[in-house]
Amino acid sequence: MTDIKMIALDMDGTLLNDNKEITSWTKNQIRKAQHAGITVVLCTGRPFPHCHTYIQDLQLHSHSITCNGGQIYAVDHSVMIEHLFDTATLANLYHFAQGLGMNTWTISTKEAYYNDLPENCSAYQWLKFSCSHKDEEVLNKMAEKVQSIDGVEVSNRTAFTVEVNPTGVNKAAALEWVCEKLGITMKHVMAIGDSLNDIKMIQSAGIGIAMGNAQKAVQQVADAITDTNNNDGVGKAIEKFIFGGE
Repeated sequence: MTDIKMIALDMDGTLLNDNKEITSWTKNQIRKAQHAGITVVLCTGRPFPHCHTYIQDLQLHSHSITCNGGQIYAVDHSVMIEHLFDTATLANLYHFAQGLGMNTWTISTKEAYYNDLPENCSAYQWLKFSCSHKDEEVLNKMAEKVQSIDGVEVSNRTAFTVEVNPTGVNKAAALEWVCEKLGITMKHVMAIGDSLNDIKMIQSAGIGIAMGNAQKAVQQVADAITDTNNNDGVGKAIEKFIFGGE
């Protein structure tokens, strides 16, 4: 056994395979870690309602970090911390992205909107903005727009998407907050992820693991690289680095 007391797991591209499932073998490794007294925390860009069934399936009794650190949930699923957009900024980003012909997802504390915003936008509290396009030039224009606006930053970027959160909101900062509540440090955390929004938590963790399918920038900063999300990469990392398996 290592001195790891918490496992922080990204979801899409990491814990979940391409069918958005957790395999039985990986579930068993997670439960084995829990039985050994290790806390397992989901740390995802998803909003909480899109995590809940997985939390139930894994029988997790821990904090949850959602929207790239935009919200932190307690064990009883109540909101402990949330970081909100300025509404005018959110609307600005939405209209700019729509003008570029991008698809958009705007996530509020109530629900998510796809290619739309409610008429009474200012009556909502906004957590995260995401947009997608197949053209890299369009994505670059969107990223430049984000950089020109005070109070927000690109929290994740893939070949097709740009995700935006308030400045300073990220998974690592959220994990540090949870660790402080639990009386441990990031040295006691093993963090596993595949995307740019996972880099800071992988760098900050005692053991930072990149998935075999992770973006190259993620693999370059990780302590180790596990198998892919379609080949039990999370389960294999737990087996190797927590329980000393090969």
